[in-house]
Amino acid sequence: MDGTDPLGAGGLSARRGAVSPVFKDRREAGRALSVVLAGRNDLPDPVVLALPRGGIPVGGEVAKALGAPLDVLVVRKLGVPDQPELAMGAVASGGVRVVHTGVVADARVSRERFERVAEDEMREVGRRERLYRGDRTPVGIHDRTVLLVDDGLATGSTMLAAVRAVREHGARKVVVAVPVAPEETCSLMREEAEAVVCLETPEPFGAVGFWYESFPQLTDDDVREALARAWEGPAPEGGTEGH
Repeated sequence: MDGTDPLGAGGLSARRGAVSPVFKDRREAGRALSVVLAGRNDLPDPVVLALPRGGIPVGGEVAKALGAPLDVLVVRKLGVPDQPELAMGAVASGGVRVVHTGVVADARVSRERFERVAEDEMREVGRRERLYRGDRTPVGIHDRTVLLVDDGLATGSTMLAAVRAVREHGARKVVVAVPVAPEETCSLMREEAEAVVCLETPEPFGAVGFWYESFPQLTDDDVREALARAWEGPAPEGGTEGH
């Protein structure tokens, strides 16, 4: 892949060994990410696809700064049945799957149990797409530059499914853009996407929320309202992440 610069031209440098939050909230992180992305000259005809829920405030700021359309790409983690926080894979719109075979083997998850989890999560993907978008037609991504935006990455399984999903829908170029992620996850993304833009790669990493002062749980209504504002016109300055 070309353009594999994890930090972005003219952007912030990674902060290794950081021990305190580096972003006030998701919107501030989105504005910082926008500065880096706006300084690039290799993002022709961009469209921003945010991964809900947490990626919506970040993606909204990026789309506004780039003058690009905003839409959602719903991706769901496949949790190990008895350890739902442990990802054994992910599914995305269009039936795309990512399977972590090592986790499946270590957790001794049978094919039947894996399929049940995958089917349940694919139904949830469809439900959320209908809920978030309603009757609105998805933004076209064929032969366009697709920026996949989230509030951060941990293992990267959901983002990996997102990259593969937009590939299947004909994206010309795929750029993964996040405020924070472990360096090893960025390396994984570089094997799949043309470019990876990540502002901070702290070590040890922990969880995404650790690097935000404010990291509230967002709701489906927050996502719907944010998308409605983006589709109707420029969002007002200020306010909270979800409203």
